[in-house]
Amino acid sequence: DGDESEFEPTIDCPHCGPRAQAEFTYERTADSVVPLDSAPDDAMRTLFTRTNPRGVDEEIWRHSFGCRAWMVLTRHRVTNEISAVRPVGPEALP
Repeated sequence: DGDESEFEPTIDCPHCGPRAQAEFTYERTADSVVPLDSAPDDAMRTLFTRTNPRGVDEEIWRHSFGCRAWMVLTRHRVTNEISAVRPVGPEALP
């Protein structure tokens, strides 16, 4: 009878399993992470002159209302289909 929860998108948290997307917070695309030792010009270029693809992209999300873990989602920006989720660690970021 109009139960909207069955249509709510889910994200498969690597620690908690499938959870409602509303529990997560989008942070940024993975290619916008600036290494601490970047020169200021390189940092500005990385932050402000990135591409904005319509297809598949890697994004950093946080399970804000759950385990609070960070993760990288591979998500299609048009269809919102999530094809992969992995926990964030030093090896996950550029």
